[in-house]
Amino acid sequence: MKKVLIICGLLFSVMTFAKAQDGERKMPTPEERAERGATQLTKKLNLTEDQTTKVKAILLDQAKATTKIREENKGDREGMMAKMKAAMEENDLKINALLNDDQKKAYVAYKEERMKNMKGMGMGKGKGQGGGGAGGQ
Repeated sequence: MKKVLIICGLLFSVMTFAKAQDGERKMPTPEERAERGATQLTKKLNLTEDQTTKVKAILLDQAKATTKIREENKGDREGMMAKMKAAMEENDLKINALLNDDQKKAYVAYKEERMKNMKGMGMGKGKGQGGGGAGGQ
């Protein structure tokens, strides 16, 4: 009887651990990514409430586009990366249009910092999942 209880306990522990790891791999929803990105930019760039609302909308569009690009380009990594880069550049222009001169300087510094961090994590050219945009894609 004790052996059965111990085996059941171990099995339950392994299943719980495996489920917890599965949860960590899930990609955040576009809404979650947009919210996180808008929060980061609001803090880093000292955005106004109006700017935050507009940036969040831009980031949500970007996150949805990124998700769609991933789904449509499975197996074509280079094509996917080219489309993502184009989408990120377009969104960069939209965000820049909302910023004043000081915020633009801070935005450039923020993007450089993110690129440095991504390269440090092995997400540079041809490695990892790649990221990008202000929303952390």
